[in-house]
Amino acid sequence: MKKLTLIISLVLVVFNCVSQNNNDEELAMQYYELKQFDKAVVYFGKLFDKSPDAYYSYYFKCLLATKEYIRAEKITKKQIKRNSRNSYLYVQLGSVYKLQGNIDKEKEQYSKAIKELIPEQNNVFTLAHAFDDLELYDYAIDVYKKGRAQNPTTYPFYYEIADMYKKNGDVKAMVNEYLDAISFSENEIYTAQANLQQSLGYDEKNGGFNNPILKQELQKRIQSNPDQFIFSEFLIFIQIQQKDFDGAFVQCKAIDKRQKGDGSRLMTLAKLCVSNENYLVAEKCYQYVISKGKENEFYDAANIEKLNTRFLQLSSSLNPLLTDLSQLNIDIETAIKKYGTNELTLSLIKKNATLKAYYLNQPNSGIQLLEDVIANYGFDKNTTAEMKIDLADMHLLVGNIWDASLLYSQVEKDFKYEVVGQNAKFKNAKLSYYASDFKWAKTQCDVLKGSTSKTIANDALDLSLIITDAIGIDTNEVPLQMFAAADLLILQHQYQSALLKLDSINSLFSEHTLGDDIYFKKAEIFKSTNRFAEAANMYANIVEFFPNELYGDDALYKQAELYDMQLQNKEKAKQLYKDVLDLYPGSIYVVDARKKYRLFRGDSIN
Repeated sequence: MKKLTLIISLVLVVFNCVSQNNNDEELAMQYYELKQFDKAVVYFGKLFDKSPDAYYSYYFKCLLATKEYIRAEKITKKQIKRNSRNSYLYVQLGSVYKLQGNIDKEKEQYSKAIKELIPEQNNVFTLAHAFDDLELYDYAIDVYKKGRAQNPTTYPFYYEIADMYKKNGDVKAMVNEYLDAISFSENEIYTAQANLQQSLGYDEKNGGFNNPILKQELQKRIQSNPDQFIFSEFLIFIQIQQKDFDGAFVQCKAIDKRQKGDGSRLMTLAKLCVSNENYLVAEKCYQYVISKGKENEFYDAANIEKLNTRFLQLSSSLNPLLTDLSQLNIDIETAIKKYGTNELTLSLIKKNATLKAYYLNQPNSGIQLLEDVIANYGFDKNTTAEMKIDLADMHLLVGNIWDASLLYSQVEKDFKYEVVGQNAKFKNAKLSYYASDFKWAKTQCDVLKGSTSKTIANDALDLSLIITDAIGIDTNEVPLQMFAAADLLILQHQYQSALLKLDSINSLFSEHTLGDDIYFKKAEIFKSTNRFAEAANMYANIVEFFPNELYGDDALYKQAELYDMQLQNKEKAKQLYKDVLDLYPGSIYVVDARKKYRLFRGDSIN
């Protein structure tokens, strides 16, 4: 009986102690979370005496918060005696000395922490985090580097050190840590790029990486380690994003030469250059591949694509020389004769026809060329449909309206629900418009407003609005008939006749509603004939007299571009770009206008 009573008494004592301990812990944590450290410190003091390892951290923070530095120093020294392997405790002790103003003792403890560190991975992280928490980034870097020296091939802490350099504001050192990670293992390229994007800032629309240091450091690495191609690849990636295609060409060529490559890298770059309308660098890429000789597998493709690129370059020029166009035509015909008529040369055949019809004043020769190809070679239905549309456009150029309509109708019938068919349908609607069948043209355009092609839908909407505005109130169709006839003359490059026709509308019908449309068409003519000042005046008339009509924002933005690119009046262009932002905040041109205005203002876009 006495034994049972003793056991029960002991159980009750233990239960009371546990209960009291739980109550102390609950109160301590409650006060701690409420930041009432003067109350929390009392309870954590009791808990620390019973279980120092479990409650040291909380107790230490409470002591610092209540400025009981001597007590904090004492318990930390006690913990160091008990746990000499936990070198982060020296950092805690150093922080106490810092608060006491004892800088020498503070630094002594930090140095001792690093000296006593057993550089196993977990210990390294713990000590480095302790320094990081106190924003002592240089010490944290030293900790990681000691860990790296101990484990140079297993876990070298590149990303952790880079992060400390970032926090320390040392961008160059941070970049080099990431590059060291790539050098250590090329598989780290994607992780390093992702980290650099976060650290340096990244804007895909404006050149990717926003800091020039990365590019500079990559170039240094390439010079010192030319055979470590991963850095050249990284630099090419940056150069392409920044549209530095000349730089990318130099790097790609250098890699291809060192690796004795097949030129495929240059072929890929050339396509990127073409898509970005940098035809000069694209030609250099293709010429380099051609220079590798006829035995190279890309030799034929490079020859053909170089000709395609020359065509794009000349056709995008404001005033290409007739001699250049004629020479290109000869070179294309030579290539077609060499390689035959097939899928490889189809793009050249279409460009050959286009040169003849639109640039060399040989439209019938262009028509004959496409008719022969369609009749005699079995290309797939989609390719044939596209050629039929090109052929129909050429028939329209020489006034063969019926032939053009027949070809458009064939494509529309064969591809009723596809973009190529919708394009043919719109061109047929335009034919009806030229022929003054405005009701039918508008009906077709209204259907095409729902086209899956945004371009076709917008063109259809514009034509529908022109017809509606012109004859919606005034049933007199004659002004619109004259306007449509002028539109056809523009298509046929009969610019002087088109101008006379447009001026006649104003003379004969002073009350018509086509004023802004006429100014816009005249601006197009003047731009096509390099009369840029007159084109700018036409756009200015629209902005002044028809600011709220269909072409208001178009005219203002295009006027700004003329002053920017052709008339070389940058101040005027700057003001006009700003006017787009102020007067047409909902315009599709706002994004581009803002970017160009900011460039003029000197803002840093990248």
